[in-house]
Amino acid sequence: MPDSDLVQLARDIDARCRLRGVFTLRSGKVSSEYFDKYLFESDPVLLRRVVERMSALIPAGTDLLGGLELGGVPLATMLSSDTGIPALFVRKEAKTYGTCQLAEGGDPAGRTVLLVEDVITTGGAVRNAALALRAGGATVTTVVCAIDRSAPGENPLGAEDITVRSVLTKDLLDSVTSGR
Repeated sequence: MPDSDLVQLARDIDARCRLRGVFTLRSGKVSSEYFDKYLFESDPVLLRRVVERMSALIPAGTDLLGGLELGGVPLATMLSSDTGIPALFVRKEAKTYGTCQLAEGGDPAGRTVLLVEDVITTGGAVRNAALALRAGGATVTTVVCAIDRSAPGENPLGAEDITVRSVLTKDLLDSVTSGR
């Protein structure tokens, strides 16, 4: 059973982020509910509580905190401020102008990069970022996320040898909202 502070965090995030109305999802389906993850990231109190939990999940030997565009950037920024580990901002694709870089904030080549993401469901964005950073000479073996929405016991990034460490899971969020 998760500790009471974690359960309360899950309740608070759900209360802040679960919207009711009529929403068209990425899949094109229409839903009466929508989980807006940006609402917890723009709330300084909730963001602080999530980052405090994330700090404990950072593996030893991490050289850079790679915040994935867009949701991982505020998390990585605050984690960097709290831990003193430099942040790296990872784009979905390299810029086509200026420095033409995929990652901003320092050269990840030869360094261990911990990816930082807000929500993981299938892991596609993390997979793409990890492969691109590895191709540039970085070591990427772990991602820390605020919410892991993948199926229980499933690691959507296992095929890429990436460990997922999460503050909250879909199961925990579902259990606190259903009153279990």
